[in-house]
Amino acid sequence: MTDYLAFLRRNLRWLVAGFLLTWASSFGQTFFISVFAGEIRAAFGLSHGEWGGLYAGATMASAAVMVYAGGLTDRFRVRRIGPVILFGLALATFLMAMASAVWALAVAVFLMRLMGQGMMSHSAMVAMSRWFAAQRGRAVAFAGLGVAAGEALLPILAASLLLVLDWRSLWLCAGLLLVALVPVLNALLRQERTPQSFAAESRSAGMRGRQWTRAEVLRHWLFWLLLPAVLGPPAWNTAFFFHQVHLAEVKGWAHVTLVALFPVFTLTGIASMLATGWAVDRFGAARLVPVYLLPLAAGYLVLSQAATPTTGALAMVLMGLSVGANATLSAALWAEFYGTAHLGRIRAMTGAVMVLGSAIGPGVTGALIDRGYDMTVQSVWIAGYFLLAAALAGAGALAARRALPAPASALAPEPGPG
Repeated sequence: MTDYLAFLRRNLRWLVAGFLLTWASSFGQTFFISVFAGEIRAAFGLSHGEWGGLYAGATMASAAVMVYAGGLTDRFRVRRIGPVILFGLALATFLMAMASAVWALAVAVFLMRLMGQGMMSHSAMVAMSRWFAAQRGRAVAFAGLGVAAGEALLPILAASLLLVLDWRSLWLCAGLLLVALVPVLNALLRQERTPQSFAAESRSAGMRGRQWTRAEVLRHWLFWLLLPAVLGPPAWNTAFFFHQVHLAEVKGWAHVTLVALFPVFTLTGIASMLATGWAVDRFGAARLVPVYLLPLAAGYLVLSQAATPTTGALAMVLMGLSVGANATLSAALWAEFYGTAHLGRIRAMTGAVMVLGSAIGPGVTGALIDRGYDMTVQSVWIAGYFLLAAALAGAGALAARRALPAPASALAPEPGPG
């Protein structure tokens, strides 16, 4: 604990910058946008299917652009690109507040998904992975607390304010808040840690002591074994939250009863995120890959059979364990296996897969619901998916570990401010 507190004291300004970026990404995340679904559908005359189709299309388009836009983090420091992303997300919220046509709504959602869920989270995690080597896990976990805080607080706050304010006014307020964060980020990063992409001598190498390019990663067998594990959590967990009203009806629970379980999920995820950060620094990300999805598989099995909210709470705990671990591992894993020199482009590709998953999951599960397979039945299938993904990723990571260089803790000290 003393060592961790010392780490926080030495690096607080950079860690807070990462936290603020992931927190700001909340305004482009499904958990925030979905709060306004009823108001948006009413304002634009959209059915559930039309709104879901527009949202999925805009999300897929943002994933395609993300593959190329994410590479900008290999060329520009976070203190340069971070404010641009904040302004871009603010522009999206302003457009949402003023949109009067469906095409304008689609553009607003596209920009929110690209700048918020995509580039904001991406730039924060690339920065943490580059700035820190021996304590990369802890840094990534701390930054990841931003989106956890947003998930826990912003939907409740927005739903409460909707009782007294017009929904467009709330989006305008969100944009003003994002603009106000720009000088705060500039102040925090006025003295930026030396990014390893700009200091070749301090780059962390990947397998075989090499810096892998995105094209090489795409041709490497490990990427394809890890792909189901990358796609699964955003796809099926987004679907779970997207269809929460349906799930409550199937279980015979009041919707508010199910929603009351979500803080259990969030708090467990935060604890798991921090614990995984420590474990990554202690054992390496590769050792954790075979096991981190297993609680998620168990959680969906428990959810499928849950007859009471108490059993549902157990499912939330199990799911939160994996989701918290995934938040840390999804950033640290690629740096560990493939190095940091081209990390922006590599994570842009994997980030696009995650964004794509968040679009595919609700659509696939919704279509199956329409065909009579409710979320209780689908939860068993989803559990099977995660068991298969864990087996593939675990086999790949265990085989690839033999090609990893010496642990970061055995190398030269991390660079300081520069």
